[in-house]
Amino acid sequence: MRLRNTPVGNKNLVGARVEIARKNLGMKQKELLAQLQVRGVDMNSSGLSKLEGQIRSVSDYELLAIAEILGVSVMWLLTGKEPEGNV
Repeated sequence: MRLRNTPVGNKNLVGARVEIARKNLGMKQKELLAQLQVRGVDMNSSGLSKLEGQIRSVSDYELLAIAEILGVSVMWLLTGKEPEGNV
C-alpha cells in the first residue's frame, strides 16, 4: 500500500469516506474503477486517487455510482451520517 505523498485537499467532502468504504470492502482502486466503467462513469486511476485525496471535485453521477458500488448512502459519503427517516 502506498502512502499519500501530497497533503489532503479541500475540493470535496467525500474523498476520505470513499477511501474508507473501499478499503473496508477490501477493494482496490482498480476494482472500483472497473465497476465505475461498467456503470458508464469514465474515471482513471489518477482521477480516483485525486478524488480520495480531496484534490478533485466529484460530480453527482459519480457520487451516486460510487455510493451504489460501495453499498453506502450518498448522505453518508457527504456527511459521515446516515439519513434519518424518509429523505
